[in-house]
Amino acid sequence: MIPGSGHGGRITKEDVQQFMAMLQTQYLQSQQQQPSKTAQASQPLKAQPLTVDFSKWGSIKIKAASSLRKKIGQKMSDSWTTIPHVTQFDQADITALMELRKQYNPQYEAKGAKLTLTAFALKAMSTVLKDYPQFNASYDEAKGEIIYKHYYHIGVAVDTEAGLIVPVIRDVDQKDLLTLMIELNDLAQKARQRKLSVEELQGGTFTISNLGGLGVGQFTPIINAPELAILGMGRGQLKPVYTSKKTIEPRIMMPLGLSYDHRVIDGADGARFSRSFAKALEQFDESLIKL
Repeated sequence: MIPGSGHGGRITKEDVQQFMAMLQTQYLQSQQQQPSKTAQASQPLKAQPLTVDFSKWGSIKIKAASSLRKKIGQKMSDSWTTIPHVTQFDQADITALMELRKQYNPQYEAKGAKLTLTAFALKAMSTVLKDYPQFNASYDEAKGEIIYKHYYHIGVAVDTEAGLIVPVIRDVDQKDLLTLMIELNDLAQKARQRKLSVEELQGGTFTISNLGGLGVGQFTPIINAPELAILGMGRGQLKPVYTSKKTIEPRIMMPLGLSYDHRVIDGADGARFSRSFAKALEQFDESLIKL
């Protein structure tokens, strides 16, 4: 209500002007004290902490989350809420590749290594990344810049009792399969023993997650920021495939899930990249396997 200062408490023109000025001042002060709606909308929503007493319905066990589990959870949450993910599904015919693996694996085992699909994927990926540099980059949103990297350090997700750890294999494009396998085995063992150095966990440009050994099919991996993409590999299965020879043949098909940052990478590029990687496995150069 506007207080009147005129005769008999009448409201004058000056009373109205002063009242409007007071309201405007109060509004400006409230805007300075509170974040704008735009700023609030730009911040990712966070889940409210659980306050449920689950013991009301039965026996429970409470175990404190480890510091590693908290770090993994926070990193995955940040990546998922700040990066617009797209996942491109595909599959690769690895029938011929598995034959090559069977043929050459004894020679690798004699040298203390074992040929795995992850090793083939590492080598194939280092080649494909050179043809699609936007997948080997990072995005600085604050500066509006895309950083293209001229090195190929690929992280490999390792399942450990403490949680998911991603050691990084450096200069994958410059190493042969035997060196890659020896280094991968060494890093995986150190990861499970919690003996990795900080340096061995940093500097990755792309990540591969192979869950095929656990028997799963396609899945949607979360990008390992500040990278822009990650490849998920599932278990190869024998399927009837209609070939270019117009015949139906049993082929081993491996499911692929490529997640990428849609701020930098378009869907068409994701499809081309996925297809190129599948072909790199399907047409793997045997000379790269020979010792």
